[in-house]
Amino acid sequence: MVGPDYKRPSVEVNQNWLDTKDSRVQSQYQDYRTWWKAFNDSTLDRLIETAYRENLNLRVAGVRVLAARAQLGIVTGQLYPQTQQATGSYTKERISAGTPFVGSANAPGSFGGLSLAQSQIGLTASWEIDFWGKFRRAIESADAGLMASIANYDSTLVSLTANVANFYITIRTVERRLNIARRNVETQRESLEIAKARFEGGTTSQRDVDQAKTILTGTEATIPPLKIQLRQATDALCVLLGMPPNLLTNQLQGKPAEIPAPPARVVVGIPVDLMRRRPDIRAAEYNAMAQCAQIGVAKAELYPALSLLGTFGFLASDVGKSHLAGMFNWRDRSGSMGPSLTWNIFNYGQITNNVRFQDAQFQELLVTYQNTVLSAQQDVEDNLAGFLRTQEQLVALKESVAAAQSSLDLAVIQYREGITDFTTVLTAEQALLSAEDSLASAMGNISRYLVGVYRSLGGGWQIREGQDFVPVETRKDMEQRTNWGKLLTPASQSPPTPEEERQKSLIRTPDW
Repeated sequence: MVGPDYKRPSVEVNQNWLDTKDSRVQSQYQDYRTWWKAFNDSTLDRLIETAYRENLNLRVAGVRVLAARAQLGIVTGQLYPQTQQATGSYTKERISAGTPFVGSANAPGSFGGLSLAQSQIGLTASWEIDFWGKFRRAIESADAGLMASIANYDSTLVSLTANVANFYITIRTVERRLNIARRNVETQRESLEIAKARFEGGTTSQRDVDQAKTILTGTEATIPPLKIQLRQATDALCVLLGMPPNLLTNQLQGKPAEIPAPPARVVVGIPVDLMRRRPDIRAAEYNAMAQCAQIGVAKAELYPALSLLGTFGFLASDVGKSHLAGMFNWRDRSGSMGPSLTWNIFNYGQITNNVRFQDAQFQELLVTYQNTVLSAQQDVEDNLAGFLRTQEQLVALKESVAAAQSSLDLAVIQYREGITDFTTVLTAEQALLSAEDSLASAMGNISRYLVGVYRSLGGGWQIREGQDFVPVETRKDMEQRTNWGKLLTPASQSPPTPEEERQKSLIRTPDW
């Protein structure tokens, strides 16, 4: 076969993660098939299960896998005779008495007309021999394209599970922040009542009342933006679940606003595991493999194409008879067979530049693959650093909340006893609200960073193993419209990596 054989480009992969020495990071192998169960949240489990069944973007990715399977079948058919036709015709013609015959100036009146019937039936075939590997390279390209479509499906599934978890965590975090804001509103209202009482008793000024109102209304003003965030996160989660926006009352079950708690430690394996696990890396390499084969397809056009042509059939005609006769008379057989050669000798400029174009496309995809590997490592490192450092921030924020609460309690007592002014109470209230809100946000960020770690490690797509690429109802609709044969079958248990795929022949017999 002409054209280059695919070779994996060199990529830089670290031996270990930057935070491997941290006791909270473990490097042993782990299956991330259902990583979300690490949060021990049954509601999250149900949401992801629903999204896997109902998400429309995932269905689109699944149908693209079926389309790629059909495309592979089309290309594989090029290995066989490209033209295989059964032909047949029957014509009957009546010539009037006044019509002159060929070679005669006048029509004999004694004939009174003439009937001519002609029948033909036969087979025609042409087969371009794949001498330069053009069709085999096309099969390589289509096969790699099929594997890329499966990898894209897996990548969509990885993103889907992570997005569901992120929006769910966002919902719970915003609910927690709303509760904090509402609780502080109640506390600040009590402070306002104290200020009013002391003002009416003549022991304080109107300024204390105004300051209390300012703090109260400022806290109340933080509630509507949080409600907006809550609604937007809920609406986005509904879309992921394949449903119109609603309040998700049944799905969330009206539980208290509890942020899913992540484990203190995370198992991340080693960087080289990303080459096998992350579907976007597999997709990038399969795309490069498919394009590499296209170079061979284009290069084969530089050489002559050898074909075999053949026809066989029966041709019969009867003059003066009105019925079909001699259709399968062996003496009326006819046929032809022979080779054919075509060579685009005057189009070398166009063909050569097409080869160059395909090669440039291949080089672009190689660089894209290398960049995908680097970006994947960055993705893990960024989320891992966020997960670890935010835990450290959480420790400090918990101490800050405890100190702010103690400070507020003391300030209220001292204000009631007239030891301190009202400004001290207001300052303590603001500090407590800020510290509690920051603590809730940090708790949500830790969980989201852990979701990012699992997503960047390529976890979650394994749940589709042994399952259909499209749901049952979609498959039934497609089967009613079209005979899909065996193409609507479940996914493979463990898709091969591009390197494993390269080690074996890429030419597959399609599932007709």
